[in-house]
Amino acid sequence: MTGHSASQNTSRSGLVPARRSADIDYRLARERLLNAWADGLIATDLICDAQPMLRRNAEHCGEKTTIDCPICNQEKLSNVTYVFGPRLPSHGRCISVSGELDRINKRSGEFTGYLIEVCPKCGWNHMIRSTTLGKY
Repeated sequence: MTGHSASQNTSRSGLVPARRSADIDYRLARERLLNAWADGLIATDLICDAQPMLRRNAEHCGEKTTIDCPICNQEKLSNVTYVFGPRLPSHGRCISVSGELDRINKRSGEFTGYLIEVCPKCGWNHMIRSTTLGKY
């Protein structure tokens, strides 16, 4: 498939640690979506639909990866982490530094973290992993 490189098969740690049995990994769904796009079954504008705020967060708060965008091949993907849970804004919190995630993880309550890969250039985005955080 166009745009794949050997580096795309590497681990994607991002800011959300993979650590609990409740973690969900979305790599297979990602591959299925990209295969459908490559086969012409899904239009590019349907998969390059990142909201402006997500694209800004990818640019300014995300963790740059070494993985080329599978759609435009013109930009490296960024991993963006959001956390939702008690005493956080209803739209979640975008995590920009690892210390912030550690503080949330030590708090009482159940939080959910989402790791999303984003291309700031074309708007490709896909959830990579979700995980539970916090003391509960």
